[in-house]
Amino acid sequence: MSEPSKEELLARIAELEKQAGTRKKGSLEFRVGEKGGVSVYGLGRFPVTLYYEQWIRLLDVGTELRAFLEENKSKLKLKTAE
Repeated sequence: MSEPSKEELLARIAELEKQAGTRKKGSLEFRVGEKGGVSVYGLGRFPVTLYYEQWIRLLDVGTELRAFLEENKSKLKLKTAE
């Protein structure tokens, strides 16, 4: 595989900058990574990446997770609305 030219790299950078500017603050974005994991961007500084089976397991216990969070809300650090 050959190295991309300077023009191709500059075009790619411009495309990425354009995409970054159009993303709404607080919105979530999903991407499939090179290794086949699904990453969620927009939750924090770094993406959250899990594989298919892990996402399914997490979604299957969504109700229990919500209940756990509500039960322990007083112990959790909550981000204040800005």
